[in-house]
Amino acid sequence: MRSVVTKSKNDFVSYVDKEAERRIVEELSKIIPGSGFIAEEGSGDDSGQHYRWVIDPLDGTTNFLHASTPYAISIALLCDDELVIGVVHEITRHETFYTWKGSPAYLNGKRIHVSDVQTVADALIATGRPHNYMERYDQLMIGMDHFNRESHGIRQSGSSATDLAYVACGRYDGRYEFNLGPWDIAAGVLLIRQAGGKVCDFYGKDDFLKNGTIIASNGLIFEELRQKIQEIYHD
Repeated sequence: MRSVVTKSKNDFVSYVDKEAERRIVEELSKIIPGSGFIAEEGSGDDSGQHYRWVIDPLDGTTNFLHASTPYAISIALLCDDELVIGVVHEITRHETFYTWKGSPAYLNGKRIHVSDVQTVADALIATGRPHNYMERYDQLMIGMDHFNRESHGIRQSGSSATDLAYVACGRYDGRYEFNLGPWDIAAGVLLIRQAGGKVCDFYGKDDFLKNGTIIASNGLIFEELRQKIQEIYHD
């Protein structure tokens, strides 16, 4: 039986999360000595270093605990406040998505690009249910009902990092969610942008790593998706 700790309702951490994070921090510290870490399970030190790694050692822990899929490792690198490297490794499909500043995005060595879907009506949209979803439960349900009716459907895979990588390679056309940690989205944000897509927070700005809200899509449906999400999730 896997060792599991409940951090709060619907928010779990396993031995695998903690041990994977420890090993990742150990190895990344060798690549850039003195770099900082923003890590979900609190490993490493984020004390204002020039370079900071943003790590989720197991995005999709609930899936992992139930022997379901997907679940992924997400690693990004910040230079000051700029994302310069993004990697998402989806474990069960042996797929590694990666990019860096000034580069295209890749999946297992092949260049990827966001979809060319032009309307939300023709799009497949992904979202998530954060562990503290009750804070905005009514809005969550309104959004899911809307996209179930007005698009090709809505998906909840249980892994934010994987979903964003899927937007980058065109499997999904858009994704949105609230109450996320920077480790959930940092790598995916860079992947989408380098694959030709667009990303903002629920307020139309680039503060997603701070406020934990995200709207991401190909460039063609971005404005339509952004307007609808902002309409639903207005404060």
